[in-house]
Amino acid sequence: MDLSSIEIFLAVARDRSVTKAAKVIGRAPSNVTTRIQQLEENLGVALFSRDGKKMTLTREGEAFLSYGQRLVALALEARQAVKPLPPSGTLRVGTMESTAASRLPAALAQFNRMWPDVSLRLTMGASRNLTHDVLTGALDCALIARPPQTMLEQDEAFDADLKQLEAEAAFVEDLLIVLPAGHPQIASAAELRVGALAALEPGCTYRRIAEHWAKQSCDLETSQLGSYHAILASVATGAAAGVVPKSVLDLLHWPADVQTHHLGTVETLLVYRNSDRTSAFSAFQEVLRLTTVRTFRGMMH
Repeated sequence: MDLSSIEIFLAVARDRSVTKAAKVIGRAPSNVTTRIQQLEENLGVALFSRDGKKMTLTREGEAFLSYGQRLVALALEARQAVKPLPPSGTLRVGTMESTAASRLPAALAQFNRMWPDVSLRLTMGASRNLTHDVLTGALDCALIARPPQTMLEQDEAFDADLKQLEAEAAFVEDLLIVLPAGHPQIASAAELRVGALAALEPGCTYRRIAEHWAKQSCDLETSQLGSYHAILASVATGAAAGVVPKSVLDLLHWPADVQTHHLGTVETLLVYRNSDRTSAFSAFQEVLRLTTVRTFRGMMH
């Protein structure tokens, strides 16, 4: 069991796909498959359930995940201890509020331990605005949401900005409609018994997805709020349904028996300008890859 095989395992766990993982780490898909099989043989267990091209962690894979992350992070710290890398200066990172709350704390803590000389400045915003800020140079990189095109109408300005940037997968979010207490389960927006959809600002991809879903079967007013706490408070009044990523809902300890409707999965991307990659960005990118591999036990339905 070597470090390279563990890094490959983490990449496949992150992307749920051999093909996507191979592209990110610069290996042939056949090589990735072989290394995963060798690791499974070495451990004597299956780490992934294979459903076509989709790779889902088994119970044993989930157990090995945390150990793999710790081993790779420790190796990274060891390399830094014996041959320090030179990242310094300021790194301007844009992020959605949901990502900052549920996905970034471990990565930011690890980054600060390894490279305390880098001043990391976070900017919160909607995906559309963050993407534009990276393109114009106001940000060095950003974590933004990009859903499958079948989930919402085209945003030409957003798509045009995104096509000019480099992007790699960071996470997959399960997007939910959260219903008020006592509301019956729904199959479509037509069955909603509320008058409004509680969501963030118009540039938010999650809001756009929910509005596209709702307008196909009903005329639902959007209530714009400034935070997910405010969205869930609005849901609690019984007057609105809220659009919230499951990772945030879990983080806020909302009652486990609350009724939700699953809108689909949404990919979170790290976007950046390839021409302006600094040593600080490369260090952040590496730490992000190693510390934000998602587990799926809390995301299954």
